[in-house]
Amino acid sequence: MRLVSFTKPDGTASYGTATDDQVFDAGAALGAEFPTLRSVLTAGATDRLDGTGEAIAMADVTLLPPIPEPEKILCIGLNYLPHILESGRPHPEYPSIFTRYPRSLVGHNVPIERPEASREFDYEGELALVIGKAGRHIAAEDAWDHIAGYSCFNEGSIRDYQNHTTQFWPGKSFERSGSMGPWIVTSDEVGDIREQSLTTRVNGNVEQHTPISDLAIGIPELIAYASTVLTLVPGDVIATGTPGGVGRYRKPQLFLEPGMNVEVEITGVGTLVNPVIAETSG
Repeated sequence: MRLVSFTKPDGTASYGTATDDQVFDAGAALGAEFPTLRSVLTAGATDRLDGTGEAIAMADVTLLPPIPEPEKILCIGLNYLPHILESGRPHPEYPSIFTRYPRSLVGHNVPIERPEASREFDYEGELALVIGKAGRHIAAEDAWDHIAGYSCFNEGSIRDYQNHTTQFWPGKSFERSGSMGPWIVTSDEVGDIREQSLTTRVNGNVEQHTPISDLAIGIPELIAYASTVLTLVPGDVIATGTPGGVGRYRKPQLFLEPGMNVEVEITGVGTLVNPVIAETSG
């Protein structure tokens, strides 16, 4: 299934499932019991979403990040060898983890914003996984059972702010600078995510391309490590890192400007598309 969260034409937020051209408003039918998609995941009730709800044309809704308010968004830095090499950093022994916050993300076909404070707005196409079953001290061999599904992620990064100090947080947290979507594709539909590939295009030009199998630290190990520190709960998002080809390290550099368009495509999952606009005060 493709799981979505969205805003209806009347401005009401809901959730459900999607095809290429329709969403099914399961939230209208199940909202009294499950107010959000995250609550559906927490209850282990995703099977109740399939085919539930009135069909609405995709063109008539605004897609939100699939989990609009996750408890945690954990992002992994330097997790593909080409990106490690282009950044001049050593191969990681442990995952480099930092956080983003829900206000930093928008959904599919919603503009991402170059902030007023910087002109070094960069793209980072990534695979995101969404936790479906809570766990602490999850063994790597059990990690796949804790994944609800996968989504595309653009880790929009403000490079000068990212590099003001050794802490990445400022450059990864500007409001509406990143995106996730269009949906979560459930694990059973994707199969082995390591057999898929990721491509990032800017204005139609391929800037990043990699097989997911090239992750330096694999998905089970990421889940095992993160869950050693704290309990992972349904709806938590882990963005697994970006491959080589980011704008900062290109020659010439390529930073995002208003009027550009960014696509992050993962085979078996979908394509996340966002136009770029300038931040407006207020």
